[in-house]
Amino acid sequence: MPTSKLNSILVTGVQEGASDWHIREGSPVALRVHGGLYEISDGFVPDYDFLSSAIVEIAGQKVLDLYLETGDADFAFDEDNAGRFRANIHRQRGLLSMTFRHVKSDVPPLEALGLPEIILKIAEYERGIILVTGTTGSGKSTTMACMLEHMNTNMNRHIITVEDPIEYNFKDKNSIFEQREVGIDTVSFGAALKYALRQDPDVIVVGEMRDVTSIESALHAADTGHMVISTLHTANAGQSITRLLDTFPATAREALRKSLAENVAAIVCQRLVPRASGRGMVPCNEVMINTAFIKKLILDDKVDQISGAIAKGSEYGMFTFDQRLLQLVNAGDITEEAAMGFANNPESLQMNLKGIFLSAD
Repeated sequence: MPTSKLNSILVTGVQEGASDWHIREGSPVALRVHGGLYEISDGFVPDYDFLSSAIVEIAGQKVLDLYLETGDADFAFDEDNAGRFRANIHRQRGLLSMTFRHVKSDVPPLEALGLPEIILKIAEYERGIILVTGTTGSGKSTTMACMLEHMNTNMNRHIITVEDPIEYNFKDKNSIFEQREVGIDTVSFGAALKYALRQDPDVIVVGEMRDVTSIESALHAADTGHMVISTLHTANAGQSITRLLDTFPATAREALRKSLAENVAAIVCQRLVPRASGRGMVPCNEVMINTAFIKKLILDDKVDQISGAIAKGSEYGMFTFDQRLLQLVNAGDITEEAAMGFANNPESLQMNLKGIFLSAD
């Protein structure tokens, strides 16, 4: 891996356990460590010349030119002694700013991440669409990578990923990977999805469901017997279905609703909650499995009732955020205070923590 003029900043952050770097023209460098923001104490304040030349070093003149033209650019890069980073450069108040996210080269195992076992069972599905959802920075990419590494280790599959940019580099084990980066290996998500079906895939991974074209392509792939895994920036399972429906004009939604009811296999929603130890975060998930009842709710346009169905679907491996928060508190992974801050229904969770459970009906 090459060494850039950002090397000492990046290495320092890695040594401190940082997840993100905020590097702004005319301001001290700040790190996000265990959820908090801290300025690096060396007093270094980068200027425009330093930052622009660093961009050319790590990403090339083309990326800098894109930033100069549009005010934004995304890329990924590898740095000696520091590892791989997902990067965004942007303009704020007329100044150049960078945000880096550290992407660890090895995918952490499910146990280390604190993910529920049902995640790996979902990864073993043969077909359908699996959505991993949550806000930016909620760990969606890592959860999806954990699922893919489980396939890689335990199954014989041809997995094609379409990413912008590539985050985790997978090494073939029992499966074989082809990882395509938008802008380098293909012109767009839509183009890559169009041709993916001609490349004999078992699994197609789409970095994000962004538009009508990508959604239609994903549904077509699922219709033809493939597994599709993708992400959405949505808070819960019901909102995920609604977001997909709202992407299309009203005249097309009835047909889309039928296709989603048939093809969405599972939705895994995620939030990150501070660990009880004070070091690091633990993922809290809501998991929806497309049972016959869930399918009927989607078909009948009763998406608002999905949360209640999830709460009563433990026999299928489903649980809501609040049910998972309760499990994490009982396991000692998070504190009651943290759970209350992330609960959808704090009053109900408070009762559950006291051992009082009301009927889901």
